[in-house]
Amino acid sequence: MIIISSEIEQVKENKMGVMPVNKLLLTMSIPMMISMLVQALYNIVDSIFVSQVSDKAFNAVSLVFPIQNLMIAVGVGIGVGMNALISKSLGQKDQKKADKYAMQGLLLNIISFLLFFVAGLFLAGAFMKTQTDNALIYEYGVQYFRICLVFSGGLFLELIFEKMLQATGRTMLSMIVQGTGAILNIVFDPIFIFEKGEVLFNGAFVMPFGFGLEVAGAACATVLGQAVGGILGFILCVKYNKELNLKFKNFAPRAKYIKDILFIGVPSIIMASIGSVMTLCMNKILSGFSYVHVNVFGAYFKLQSFVFMPVFGLNNGMVPIVAYNYGAKKKQRMYDAIKYSTIYAVIIMFVGIACCQLIPGALLSAFNADEEMLRIGIPALRIISLSFIFAGFCVVASSVFQALGKSIYSLFLSFGRQLVVLVPVAYFISLTGNDTLVWLSFPIAEIMSVTLAAVFLRRLLKNLDWDK
Repeated sequence: MIIISSEIEQVKENKMGVMPVNKLLLTMSIPMMISMLVQALYNIVDSIFVSQVSDKAFNAVSLVFPIQNLMIAVGVGIGVGMNALISKSLGQKDQKKADKYAMQGLLLNIISFLLFFVAGLFLAGAFMKTQTDNALIYEYGVQYFRICLVFSGGLFLELIFEKMLQATGRTMLSMIVQGTGAILNIVFDPIFIFEKGEVLFNGAFVMPFGFGLEVAGAACATVLGQAVGGILGFILCVKYNKELNLKFKNFAPRAKYIKDILFIGVPSIIMASIGSVMTLCMNKILSGFSYVHVNVFGAYFKLQSFVFMPVFGLNNGMVPIVAYNYGAKKKQRMYDAIKYSTIYAVIIMFVGIACCQLIPGALLSAFNADEEMLRIGIPALRIISLSFIFAGFCVVASSVFQALGKSIYSLFLSFGRQLVVLVPVAYFISLTGNDTLVWLSFPIAEIMSVTLAAVFLRRLLKNLDWDK
């Protein structure tokens, strides 16, 4: 069935501009939340399999984790800028501008892949030398680093096509793209990591077949899943995303559109990159106690993704609603989207707190934790999870800033929390020699963050120009 342009606009208006906000938010967010939960499951399962190789293998993957986050930060940041501008352009009924933003976003992500490709070829050894003196951890880390970066093209394609689908409200298709890549990654992991006949999980399972590549196998599984996701995302965008016309003529660099995307996206990239810098700094601080402390921190990051990923999925549904209704000058609908998102985010965070407080030992045991890791990790999870109380509101506020083109607020928020407060506080506490107290740096930093988020959000909403 052929849908003419006016009918497409009417469908879009009915969904983004008329549907009850709570229903619209849930309709758009739930598929993304499910997708993010699948992604979180992949993160944890990936690490669980690697921990079965050895604690040093898990340590190597944990040390490379900030670089993986950096790649995702760049791809998602460009996608966030593109997403907000596409949604705003469609809200203003400017089809040509929306099409150009889509193709310029794709161009920027391809350029980003080429930069990481070069880094993967030449910087793997230099990076690992800054992280460890252990020869085995170094070898594992170089393998994982090089494969994940050199073959990261699928990741960047997957991320940009997901954002195109989200920008037009097709979050179910976006969920399919991300979920397919993550599920295949989980399937590939044991096949590539272990060899035939290898006994896993204390004798509970014996591998019927496998390549036995260990940490390199985990990297291969990752990039293969991403490649399939990228190809699927392209196919779905071309076939079903009728609001956007992916024309090759719009692929040539256009300074104005690139500047607009980067103006919104770069603060998002820097904000997420700050998280990578924080992780690198925390790894160095914790390695002063032992590599087991680094493993605990790595396990925490995998576990907390089960809490934060659904909130990120919620926000991915919220951002186009906020951007569209701001562009369409529907003030109350925009406010309602922010209100409902905050309520749902806080509820999710309280579930996360309950799990970390009640069953921290069981959570850590999934990573083949020995007595030493449990001794260090149980109080760590209970202390760090206290920061979740404030984090839900902060994450929603940051997404609102990005949706309204004020990503600089998100940047200040992230920089202040992670580098001005968290890392220095953790460092100075570490000088006392009390490893347990170091984890207090997380709730301390989050208290500062929620204060700044409230001030910035109030100022932004008060000063919005609804006449544009």
